[in-house]
Amino acid sequence: MKRIGVLTSGGDAPGMNAAVRAVVRKAIYHNVEVYGIFGGYAGLMSGNIQKLELGSVGDIIHRGGTILYSARCEEFKTKEGQQQGIEQLRKHGIEGLVVIGGDGSYRGAKALTEQGFPCVGVPGTIDNDIPGTEFTIGFDTALNTVIDAIDKIRDTATSHERTFIIEVMGRDAGDIALWAGLAGGAETILIPEEKYNMEEIAQRLKKGHERGKRHSIIMVAEGVCSGVEFGKELEEATNFDTRVSVLGHIQRGGSPTAFDRVLASRLGARAVELLINDQGGRAVGVEKNHLVDYDIIEALAKKHTIDLHLYKLSKELSI
Repeated sequence: MKRIGVLTSGGDAPGMNAAVRAVVRKAIYHNVEVYGIFGGYAGLMSGNIQKLELGSVGDIIHRGGTILYSARCEEFKTKEGQQQGIEQLRKHGIEGLVVIGGDGSYRGAKALTEQGFPCVGVPGTIDNDIPGTEFTIGFDTALNTVIDAIDKIRDTATSHERTFIIEVMGRDAGDIALWAGLAGGAETILIPEEKYNMEEIAQRLKKGHERGKRHSIIMVAEGVCSGVEFGKELEEATNFDTRVSVLGHIQRGGSPTAFDRVLASRLGARAVELLINDQGGRAVGVEKNHLVDYDIIEALAKKHTIDLHLYKLSKELSI
């Protein structure tokens, strides 16, 4: 394989640029040309494709977002759209494709693989919801952004003796809420993977109030409900003064942490190794700090799981 492509798709995640840099430089090191597809699968279909050189990825390892831009593309979900994308790849002489993104991006790579075009998926999403890898690119940076917000909100919660509800991203996965809540000392954490009991939450808050606790932090994953809705429900159950903070897209931005930069570099380089060894149809990940790769079609058949031991620990430590 002498010419490969790389694209980023779906929601942006800090560290995507580091992964793009790794793909380009690893490939050029092995005398393989790299072409960047700009604008995700929509850019692939329209032929927005340019050759990338060493200098194209200079000074980007520390930058959030993605220099290749990203977009969601409903049309690419069709067979016609996928064939149009493959035609563009062949038109530019591209023999393999690295796809950096989350679940939807993987599904696009899976579709191309099933039609005979070799792809390798690299997990880039703050949600940490890709099966087959313990961590996804961007998750650690998003966590640190949320933890910083928790620390600041706690100062206000303490000063005004209020209960603060913080809504975080994650779609149907509770990893951000769980990890950030545990690290930030949240009193209650709501995740999609576990049903919550309002009566139990109210009792815990009242019990804490009785022993002199004047403020609380409650983490709500967006896949459970909106923070505003939960806040109204909580006020009715406790009569406590509550405030809601929805962190929103601030969680996706910012300079990637050292962990995300290293993870992205390792995964991007490994994706290139697989392609130049004619191993398409794979996805890369990390387990117990070791790089792994697995069949991308089989991977999407699995379900993301959360570490419920951490969830139990968070309850034990927030008594």
